[in-house]
Amino acid sequence: MRRDVRVLITGGTMDKVHDPHEEKLAFSKDGATQIPEILHYGRCHFPVVQQVMQVDSLEMTDEHRAQIASAIKTAPEQAIVITHGTSTMGQTARYLEPEGSGKTIVLTGAMRPFSLGFSDGPFNLGGAVIAAQTLKRGVYGVMNGRIFPADELNKNTEQGRFDV
Repeated sequence: MRRDVRVLITGGTMDKVHDPHEEKLAFSKDGATQIPEILHYGRCHFPVVQQVMQVDSLEMTDEHRAQIASAIKTAPEQAIVITHGTSTMGQTARYLEPEGSGKTIVLTGAMRPFSLGFSDGPFNLGGAVIAAQTLKRGVYGVMNGRIFPADELNKNTEQGRFDV
């Protein structure tokens, strides 16, 4: 089954880079995203990529989530992938669930930035693109090779992964 896919970029670790001036991870000063590059390396040329925001998920509010919900509603595609920070990914998934868009929505992210190498981000993004095309309507998360319904999408900070 093939569906058109839209990737909504909202921020998160996957898109962070090392800021040498402040010696921390941050979003690119010019607001650029690395998601098209990740898709290019995976030879995944068909998704439409839309940058909605670049927010660390620890700073994400319900106003941000409402912006995401609006982007989902206006997207013509029925398969939506959302790149998101892992800290509040589950909270956003549960916020979006009752929105009732009638679409397949898959959130994904990374524990390590793509820019630093050895990131789980490309693996998770690829899994999310496939999941968005094949799962029934609803809200899910794809992390660490697993699919989680919104109500089971929780980060295990002790193990550094998502578990049931």
